[in-house]
Formats: sequence, C-alpha cells, structure tokens
Amino acid sequence: MKSLHDMPERPGPARASLDRLFELTEVLGALMQRGMADRGLTLARAGVLWALFHDGPMTQRALAAARGVTPRNVTGLLDALQEEGLIAREAHPTDRRATLVSLTPKGREFTAGLRGGRDELAALLFADLPPQQLDTFAATLVLAIERLKDVDSTAHA
Repeated sequence: MKSLHDMPERPGPARASLDRLFELTEVLGALMQRGMADRGLTLARAGVLWALFHDGPMTQRALAAARGVTPRNVTGLLDALQEEGLIAREAHPTDRRATLVSLTPKGREFTAGLRGGRDELAALLFADLPPQQLDTFAATLVLAIERLKDVDSTAHA
C-alpha cells in the first residue's frame, strides 16, 4: 500500500482530498442521524429496512450477515420494527428452523418514503452537474471506497 510518504509530488492534494472526505462524512452522517431521528429510527433499524427494501424477504440469519451484526442483535432490531408494524416475521416455507423477515405494506411505504427523500437530496446536490463530471465524481468515490475497504480488511486481518 502506498503512503503519503511515497508520493512526495502530491501530498498536498491527497491530504486535501482526504480532509474533504472526512468533512463529507461528518456532514452526511449528521444529516442522516437527524433524518433518521426525525422518523423515529436509528441507523441500525434503517439499515435493516433498507436491506429488506432492496433485497426482499430473507431469513433473520441472512439479514444479520448482510448487516454485519450477530443474530441476537438483529432480533432486537426486528422486535422494535415489528412492534412499529414495519416488518413481519413468519415461518420459512421450506426450512422449519428459519424465520423469514419481510416488509409489511406499511414498511414498504415507509421505506419508499425514505428513498424519495434520498432522491430529493440527490437532485438537490447533483442535478445541475454535467453528466461527465458526475460520472467522474462517482468513479472516484467508488475507487476511494474500495481502497478504504482494502485498508480496513488489511487492518483486521
């Protein structure tokens, strides 16, 4: 892995870019926290809803794996979401040991509303950017995310 010490000709722009990423993380994180709190959600609960919205019904074990939490942790999240009428749990049709989790109609409507808010924010931030500039920005973010995941997996190996 390269370090800033290996790039003597570009440490200024590299550091400035990382500083902007940290600033973006703080601003976006605060915005997400406020938005979720306004809707009575935690980020963990929102993540569960988002996974079910995008991937459809799944077992509790698969949901725990997808969210990177323990099955015990996902049970607590699901208990709260079920109490709010956003998810339903039922016996798996082919595996008696598994429980299938899905969004209720209320959960689908709620999550679609979250998606609508996200789409509005995307339009606010990017609607006036030329497509080529937005494509370059998105590609750069993908590269940065991949590299950060590599750093994280290397640090935890």
